Amino acid sequence: MPITVGDIVDLGAGLYAWLPPKRGWGLANCGLLVSRRGALWIDAPYDPLLAGQFLAESTKRLPAGVSVDRVIVTHANGDHFWGAGVLPDAEIIATREAREHIHYDPTPRQQHALVTGSDPETPLGAYLTRHFGAFDWSATEQVLPTTYFTGELELTLGEHAVQVTSLPPAHTTGDLIVHLPERRTVFSGDVIFASTPRQPGDHPVHWAGPLSNVIDACERVLATGAEVIVPGHGPLLDPAGVREHIDYLAHVRDRAHALHAAGVPALEAARRVIRERRHPALGLPERLVVTIGSEYRHLDGSELPGVLQVMADVAAVAHETGTACTGEPA
Repeated sequence: MPITVGDIVDLGAGLYAWLPPKRGWGLANCGLLVSRRGALWIDAPYDPLLAGQFLAESTKRLPAGVSVDRVIVTHANGDHFWGAGVLPDAEIIATREAREHIHYDPTPRQQHALVTGSDPETPLGAYLTRHFGAFDWSATEQVLPTTYFTGELELTLGEHAVQVTSLPPAHTTGDLIVHLPERRTVFSGDVIFASTPRQPGDHPVHWAGPLSNVIDACERVLATGAEVIVPGHGPLLDPAGVREHIDYLAHVRDRAHALHAAGVPALEAARRVIRERRHPALGLPERLVVTIGSEYRHLDGSELPGVLQVMADVAAVAHETGTACTGEPA
């Protein structure tokens, strides 16, 4: 079993997972792989403060003369990406398809202005302040990948083989998974949001989809034979935990399809699924607005709305259902 030291989980042979101590928007897991010849990150935290903390923990585990000089980005959401600026000379690797999501999201400074400039008396302003107000991107320059790839990419770091596989659109348009075969470990990014009875997580939020692709991505994780799965958010999982997550995704997909067939609009469908309370332990149920909205677009061919409109709908539903302040179901 992995040995946990603070927020760092030692997975053995120079491989570590950095797990934020609580759940919530923007608190993503990251990885560190160390050899005598170099080190790399798998994802980077959301803002310079968190990234600096991860860098400090990483530095404690580096051999003399070794620095972190490479970052593999599982997808282009800022909470897995923007903190890479604390490694200004590092190679940043992402899928070619990740470019599309980079252009969809605001830049760090735009997001900082949005969060700090929103009216906290409105549902959106209150939501942004509560869930994003602790992050600081006031001086964060936009980070862009330096290396793009499609398909498969195999890297060698000292004695470690690192297998990187791009995925069809799932959580975003540019997801990838990182497989460390010698450690029988996969970093899945946000195609998996983990939850266990001992450590409940949050409802997943999927921007691209369809959910069948997300399920297929989970199956690809299982097909590696990995025994340890480091999700994008939440606790470490074993294969049985991934199977439980697939069951969750299938349930949301099936409910979305049934409600769409009944002529229920996407936003109302999300409200109904929230009210059903099928997964009461999961936080942030309002994120079903995003996931179900994405699934509806694949069913009816509607256009992707701007991220600000999506978040306004999320905040409105959170306000209606009483989760805006606590993040928990009312």
